[in-house]
Amino acid sequence: MGYKIVVVGATGNVGHEMLNILAEREFPVDEIAALASRRSMGTEVSFGDRTLKCQDLDQFDFTGWDMALFAVGSDATKKYAPIAAKAGCVVIDNSSLYRYDPDVPLVVPEVNAAAVDDYAKKNIIANPNCSTAQMVVALKPLHDRARIKRVVVSTYQSVSGSGKEAMDELWNQTKGMFVPGQEVAPSVYPKQIAFNVIPHIDVFLDDGSTKEEWKMVAETKKIMDPKIKLTATCVRVPVFVGHSEAINIEFEDFLDEDEARDILREAPGILVVDKREDGGYITPVESVGEYATYISRIRQDSTIDNGLNIWCVSDNLRKGAALNAVQIAEVLGQRCLKKG
Repeated sequence: MGYKIVVVGATGNVGHEMLNILAEREFPVDEIAALASRRSMGTEVSFGDRTLKCQDLDQFDFTGWDMALFAVGSDATKKYAPIAAKAGCVVIDNSSLYRYDPDVPLVVPEVNAAAVDDYAKKNIIANPNCSTAQMVVALKPLHDRARIKRVVVSTYQSVSGSGKEAMDELWNQTKGMFVPGQEVAPSVYPKQIAFNVIPHIDVFLDDGSTKEEWKMVAETKKIMDPKIKLTATCVRVPVFVGHSEAINIEFEDFLDEDEARDILREAPGILVVDKREDGGYITPVESVGEYATYISRIRQDSTIDNGLNIWCVSDNLRKGAALNAVQIAEVLGQRCLKKG
């Protein structure tokens, strides 16, 4: 016997990937429903070799369904997630709404799978921010070996993290650069994204950081260890899919770069591509459509006693969102619901 699964926001980038990954990983599905807003009702989406017609989220009855994977914004989640949870359907939420709620587990299965056990407090499990998810997959095995004191991370985040309109803006601005009269002014972003980088993701906070940077700090502490000090600079770059991160790590104990490379090679969810030669590293284009978090450029930081630098790349629509949600569903099934 398998599960009755709901995908909320099935017409969006992340919802589309959730359906793909559920099929790819042969998740034990007995029945599946694709939900979207009323204006998308009847829109067809793919699930493996099947075609599903989107149903109206506003009219859907979650009673009798096992899990709902939410891939909609915080406003819609705030309205519909409690309805699903109250009906007995466990919500796995990709928005930021519940991530910092102490009664809602924030889970990256390679890092803190056991946290899923606390789902019943609200019948909700939170998926972390895309930039956090890939980073903690890389940090956890190193933290277990040498205890991380401090992390300095600079992100290079693709436009797909802002949704389809942002991807269209990059595409149209890029074309417009070469066709006089077809220039496209910024609308999704505050400045031109084509052939440019923007050191600004989400809103600015009083201390000068952005909310995206704050999220990485708060989520890393909740998922891994509240003692870890972390500072982030989050940058949007003209890449369609795939987030990259330059991560500087300071440990309590010395960790040799060769041992770190061996640890990461054995760690779940990670592929190490690290040759000190032209092309001996991963770029975001190569991560698209892949499950792994890729690690390259592993090297000692000689400016501090116990420091390492690494380069971390992942498909943000997959590990940063849809894949992590499906992995949470798998862990929830194995540890708690025990069907399929």
